Amino acid sequence: MFEWQKQIQFIADEIDKCLLSGDDEALTLERLARKTGYSEFYVTRKFKEISGMQFKDYLGKRKLTFALKEVRDGTRKICDIAYDYGFSSGEAFSRAFRNAYGQSPREYRRNPKPVVLRTKINPFDRYLAGLGEIGMFKSDENVKIYFVTIPAHKFLHVKNYESNGYFDFWQKQSLIPGQDCETICGLLDSIKGKLDDDGNDANAYNGQIMAYINDPSGRLCAWGIPRVECYGSRLPADYNGDIPDNMLIADIPEAEYAVFEHGPFDYEQECRSVEDKVEKAMSSFDYAAAGYELDLTPGRIAYFYFDPDRCFKYVRPVKRIK
Repeated sequence: MFEWQKQIQFIADEIDKCLLSGDDEALTLERLARKTGYSEFYVTRKFKEISGMQFKDYLGKRKLTFALKEVRDGTRKICDIAYDYGFSSGEAFSRAFRNAYGQSPREYRRNPKPVVLRTKINPFDRYLAGLGEIGMFKSDENVKIYFVTIPAHKFLHVKNYESNGYFDFWQKQSLIPGQDCETICGLLDSIKGKLDDDGNDANAYNGQIMAYINDPSGRLCAWGIPRVECYGSRLPADYNGDIPDNMLIADIPEAEYAVFEHGPFDYEQECRSVEDKVEKAMSSFDYAAAGYELDLTPGRIAYFYFDPDRCFKYVRPVKRIK
């Protein structure tokens, strides 16, 4: 099973690469199946078995996801976007767009509202599969520790008082109608102007982060702080767009934070090692020597950034010692 999960992961990765590069000729089941060394029939069957959807349906939805972002963020003609993503005409694109999102591309460009985009599937994860790290390669990069003042902003999110950790968070969220991982990540992916979204990555999780809000009703974390786990996106303080019914938005005032940051790393070879390194740096850091202490005030928020191509980073609320 692991072998086929890796094959389907390869296909999902190739689909996004082709969509990014505009290589529509390579974006066929025949070409993709040939790269795996298996027949189209067998790949189609395994894709449905592992992903839960037909290959053609997934491909069509990913095309619409990429196309919607171009409609939302750009000024190119709708018909040009349609042709770039393999639609036979602007009318065919508009029909597919309306069927998926309930409005035409032109209506959406005039008034973009949150919609659930088809996020990239990720069927293979070494750590979820219990396979651990590959080999003995370890990063020698140190954890950078510094203090920052983060301007006021908003945080659009869902939260769970019962969860304990990322995967447990989404397992418990899946029990809440309309708050499962695919729906929430798809909604966040469609929102323009996320503060942590650099706009150069097709990854649906770009601009999305875990957060922990100090809350007397929350669980005690490893540092003895009662907190509630959240997942969402930071937005500008003046954001006035629509808020999905199944999500919350919080005003986060300007405040000081301590940052514990490790740079880019190889997910399959280093993830656990980097996590241990950052956790150790946080547990041993002498805040008082730097003139700070952790701020346990209810409502203060901590952020966790996880993106192997960029960083592994905790941003924790602090206040100066008087």
